[in-house]
Amino acid sequence: MSTNNFENEFFGIGIQNGKTPENLGVLWRSAQNMGASFIFTIGNRYAKQACDTHDAVKSMPYYHYATFEDFLSHLPKGTRLVGVELTKDALELETFNHPRRCVYLLGAEDHGLSKKAIEKSHFLVKFNSTLSLNVAVAGSIILYDRGLNKTRC
Repeated sequence: MSTNNFENEFFGIGIQNGKTPENLGVLWRSAQNMGASFIFTIGNRYAKQACDTHDAVKSMPYYHYATFEDFLSHLPKGTRLVGVELTKDALELETFNHPRRCVYLLGAEDHGLSKKAIEKSHFLVKFNSTLSLNVAVAGSIILYDRGLNKTRC
């Protein structure tokens, strides 16, 4: 009998229309270090190999989706979409219970998530801050928070 409370979990993290390869590379390195199951990008703004000093793309699955609709159609059944966006309706990360099986989606550094991504997210989360954060920093904080011994829903 397993004593692991978090068995049968998985999570991925990615960026919609990411702007810079450096931010993708930093996020991918954090994803690899924090136990993500996969990484991804949506859109063609920047989908090329990012600055990934630890070669996370060789260590874990990397997916690219041309459009948000393409991404949605490939979500595994039962996976919750968690959008990260600084909106008044978003839940505070500090009290958020991460889903057992989910995908975290961050928006571009200069545009945030698309309206459709916000509408289709099962949850929206934000940080206790008044200004937006760099996308790689925001993603790393999400991953760290997930790693804390928190209740999963």
